[in-house]
Amino acid sequence: MLTSIPDLMKIVTPNQRRIDAEQAKQELEQNQGLLIDVREPAEHATKAATGAINIPRGLLEMKLMEIEKDPARPIYLHCASGARATLSAEALTRVGYENVTVITCNAGEVCQVF
Repeated sequence: MLTSIPDLMKIVTPNQRRIDAEQAKQELEQNQGLLIDVREPAEHATKAATGAINIPRGLLEMKLMEIEKDPARPIYLHCASGARATLSAEALTRVGYENVTVITCNAGEVCQVF
């Protein structure tokens, strides 16, 4: 039996740290974390958050391991709705990153990060 995306989100979401964009901005200014946009390149090109690195969700684990070797460095993930960021956070946690945060937005809105 297949698990629907809404059902998968119910399983994955409670295990991920989630904060709003304003709190993420404040933390990033203090802790030198990485802000990663997990949307597709065309989406990122239309409206990118200042300082965000674009690594699409499908390439995230492989590309991030090339960029960031420190598993404790804070990583902040964002996308259009929060779903891809949440699934990405779960994947990064699974490969050993210890400080992963999903930037949230209000339901039904596109996340506006910084």
